[in-house]
Amino acid sequence: MNDTAASSLTPSTPKRTLLVTGGAGFIGSWFVRYILENEPQTSIVNLDLLTYAGNLDNLSSIEGHPRYEFIHGDITDKALVRSLMNRVDICVNIAAQTHVDRSIDGPDVFISTNVVGTQTLLEAARLAGIQKFIQVSTDEVYGSLGSTGAFTETSPLDPSSPYSASKTSADLLVMSYFKTYGLPVCITRCSNNYGPYQYPEKLIPRFVLNAMAGKQLPVYGDGLNVRDWIHVSDHNRALALVMNQGQPGEIYNIGANNEQSNLSITKCILQTLDKPESLITFVEDRLGHDRRYAIDSNKIQTQLGWQPTVNFDQGLEETILWYGKNPEWVRRLEQRLARETQTVAARSSK
Repeated sequence: MNDTAASSLTPSTPKRTLLVTGGAGFIGSWFVRYILENEPQTSIVNLDLLTYAGNLDNLSSIEGHPRYEFIHGDITDKALVRSLMNRVDICVNIAAQTHVDRSIDGPDVFISTNVVGTQTLLEAARLAGIQKFIQVSTDEVYGSLGSTGAFTETSPLDPSSPYSASKTSADLLVMSYFKTYGLPVCITRCSNNYGPYQYPEKLIPRFVLNAMAGKQLPVYGDGLNVRDWIHVSDHNRALALVMNQGQPGEIYNIGANNEQSNLSITKCILQTLDKPESLITFVEDRLGHDRRYAIDSNKIQTQLGWQPTVNFDQGLEETILWYGKNPEWVRRLEQRLARETQTVAARSSK
């Protein structure tokens, strides 16, 4: 059975409800749309605080869907989380503060959301006796690799930034609830995602939009930091498989075996948009910048039958073109960010 078929429910499957946290973000909105399209017996409750990276425009195509409900709220709100957990069968925790630079400038919110929020969800899930809890994590919990090798699920955890440390802490909490209370949990650790609807603080959308506008593309250090890139659609097929077939207490790495340096991606963006490489500006490297990540996803491939399907060159080109074809999505996001920046500035001046 291929992974697409395996991740979908058959018409005879009993109806169920998912609590998806962070479902208005980049990965979360892709997951919500994927489940609604491929699992007709599944309903979704989407809990999202709508911080700067949460964007309901990402979900405009499913507005009014009969199997979808949006709740504006915080995963650290114990009363709200417990009331929602009592209504659902499975929780998929995608909510997180994710940007490394922001975690360096202000780590407090990363601890609150990624650690305290995850524990709040876990305790509510335990009390409600839900069927499964999926923790969506990151390969950054493993730290930095040398020039060879790849992270496996048994690689030591060695986070380098407040962001990755907060995700590591959350992962350890999740596994403790399995070992202590028997809560059926799975953890996924994925490599760098790319694709349409990604918030433009991340490398690819930021550089695409800068290049379109003729602005400089600030590359950290020498630009040779390497990441394993995966299209967000491949990631979400893997998440659905883990949710439906993953064994409780297991960790699944998700990667596309596609290592690219930041500089090579930057040049590819410029080439696709027919922009000069003179737009590249090398800037001071960020603190704790891991040199290389690479994911060994053999476990999910052999045990659950998942395979990445999106060719990177094609996926990147389609992503670049998507931002050019959706100026209204970009414009509305920029307007919202401008309003929020003004609000923060006004509060700071008081």
